[in-house]
Amino acid sequence: MKSVLIVDDSIVSRKMLAKLIESSGYTVASHAINGKEALELYKKLSPDVVTMDITMPEMNGIDALKMIREYDSDAKVVIISAAGQAEKKQQAMEAGAAGFVTKPYDNQDILDAIAKCFED
Repeated sequence: MKSVLIVDDSIVSRKMLAKLIESSGYTVASHAINGKEALELYKKLSPDVVTMDITMPEMNGIDALKMIREYDSDAKVVIISAAGQAEKKQQAMEAGAAGFVTKPYDNQDILDAIAKCFED
C-alpha cells in the first residue's frame, strides 16, 4: 500500500488530509508539523509521497522540499498551500514539486495530485 507523509503546522489540516488520504486507500506514514521534522521523517520512513504546506515554523515547505529532493532525487512532494501566489508555485515547481494544490482545495484535486505521482 502506498504511504503518504503529511506535513502541515495546522492540526486541523493534518487531520482532514489524513482522513481523505486513508479513505482513498493510502496509508498515512506519519505527520510532521514543520519542514525540519518532515526531512527527519522522510529519511526514517521513506514514504511514497509527501504532502507539504509552505508556511510553517522552523523550516518552510519550499526549503524542506529542496532538502528532501537533495536527499532523494526521486522524492514525490505535493505542495498544498494557501500561499497560492504564482511566485510560490513557481518556486515549488523549480525545486522539484510533483504538484501544487491551493487551499482551500477540492478533495479531488489532492487525490489527483497524489495519483499523478504514481503514473510514471
